[in-house]
Amino acid sequence: MDARRTLRRIVTRHHEFVLFIDMYQGLNLHEYVTFLYGVDARFDIVIKAPTHIIRLILLIGVVGGAAIGAKVYFTPESFGEYGHYRADSVAEIAAATPIYQGSPSCKSCHSMRHTEWSANIHKAVACETCHGAAGLHPDGKPPVPSDTRTHSLIARGRYDEVTQKLSIPTDTVSLCTLCHAKMPARPTAQRQIEVSKHAGTQQCIVCHNPHSPRIAQAGLLKVAQAGSAATGRAKASSCASCHGATGISSNPAWPNLAGQQQAYLVNALKAYRAGAGQYAMTGKDTTGVRQDPMMTGLAKDLSDTDINNLAAYYASLGCETAGSGVPVQDVAAGQAKAAVCSSCHGATGISSNPAWPNLARQQQTYLVNALKAYRAGAGQYAMTGKDTTGVRQDPMMTRLAKDLTDKDINNLAAYYASSSCK
Repeated sequence: MDARRTLRRIVTRHHEFVLFIDMYQGLNLHEYVTFLYGVDARFDIVIKAPTHIIRLILLIGVVGGAAIGAKVYFTPESFGEYGHYRADSVAEIAAATPIYQGSPSCKSCHSMRHTEWSANIHKAVACETCHGAAGLHPDGKPPVPSDTRTHSLIARGRYDEVTQKLSIPTDTVSLCTLCHAKMPARPTAQRQIEVSKHAGTQQCIVCHNPHSPRIAQAGLLKVAQAGSAATGRAKASSCASCHGATGISSNPAWPNLAGQQQAYLVNALKAYRAGAGQYAMTGKDTTGVRQDPMMTGLAKDLSDTDINNLAAYYASLGCETAGSGVPVQDVAAGQAKAAVCSSCHGATGISSNPAWPNLARQQQTYLVNALKAYRAGAGQYAMTGKDTTGVRQDPMMTRLAKDLTDKDINNLAAYYASSSCK
């Protein structure tokens, strides 16, 4: 009885029945609690439960009831008819005006760009990814940027508020690095760059065609066919007065041809040959077409075989005597500035691509004039609508040269003119 009295005092004080009953062998919970309080044990346990437990049970009941009521009240009648969604939403979505038309819709107005895009690596990137949702374009307006259906933040940023048309992205660094900034988790097959080391603050379209971004494919230059150097030597007699019998020009304003890339020479001559005819027909300068009164006149009667032979001859010559003497500009500054040119023309002016020219040991004055012509290309051509002698048109070179100062150009020319071509 002493043990039972002690237990009774503890239980009465704390109402913790179960915690103490197991401490005493031989005691039956139902019998003991009935003996202790003189009531049915099961009923008494519920009644004598702690207050905070009763409150918790009531709270759970209220919340559960509210949840059930909310589910019944807020769930649409058509929900679950076809699946875990509103059946009515199917008809609503079908009735909405689409904001994405898909890349095939661009072909009718932009056939050249569409062909260029569809034949290259970027065909996996839809036109509206970079240019924004087309909406009803071209007959109507594109969706406004606030339209939540333009789920891509890239697409929302491509809307032109002024013209209300799809715009051409100008900040290509921000756009392209969304996919091409170097990240460990990205697949190695996807070209990745370290932006700070790649091209600094220069825009990607300076070197890359966004529709055909691989540099080796982006240009219109093609690899030259094999030619006969011996036959080309005989044909080169008409070129010697300007470019020298061995491809070393006696005039610093005219380029050396000795040791130049064969494919580049082929394409240059073909561009001069095409210059008169294509420019006369279109009234506009065409990429891959060069305008020069002397060169166009000389090249217009050359056959493809003549061009291949001339290119083979000059490419076979040594360039160790090329150059224009001791540069008078800052070679070190030119070398630093040439970092942006190295991806195409090589770190020392020797191009890794046969379709692009070597610059090492080239005439300094010629390089200066060429860079200034590229720099003037965009501005003068845009103002006049005509090609001007001394102005060069090339998508890549014009963008690269447009921000060069005269000092930059002189230093670059000095660096390349002093570089070894071996």
